[in-house]
Amino acid sequence: QVRVVESGGGSVQTGGSLRLSCAVSGFTFTMDYYCVAWFRQASGKSREKLVAIDDEDRSSSAVSVKGRFTVSKDKENNILYLQMNRLKPDDTATYYCAAVRSRCYWAGMDYGINTPSSAWGQGTLVTVAS
Repeated sequence: QVRVVESGGGSVQTGGSLRLSCAVSGFTFTMDYYCVAWFRQASGKSREKLVAIDDEDRSSSAVSVKGRFTVSKDKENNILYLQMNRLKPDDTATYYCAAVRSRCYWAGMDYGINTPSSAWGQGTLVTVAS
């Protein structure tokens, strides 16, 4: 069973940086097909896909975060990171990690992750003060 647990949220000033972590279990980064991704949802808004990466290290980022947010993997420890730089108040949201044991569907609303076999975390809150 796939599970994900996010951490690393908090409060930061405009222009600051944060790194979120997502511990993934149920498959290994070095041996399986998978898609792992970050999403966010701001208060009163719909969920937004941010960035995804697959087992072949192919990745895709949303226009809203391209050049500011970077995804990376610790393959030894099965951890997905989201490095967020030059944060803005509009980045304030709850950030979610999600994973599935299949390839990313890059054109999909949720990178193809929103399936019965996928796992979503509880979310971690990021607040960017102006």
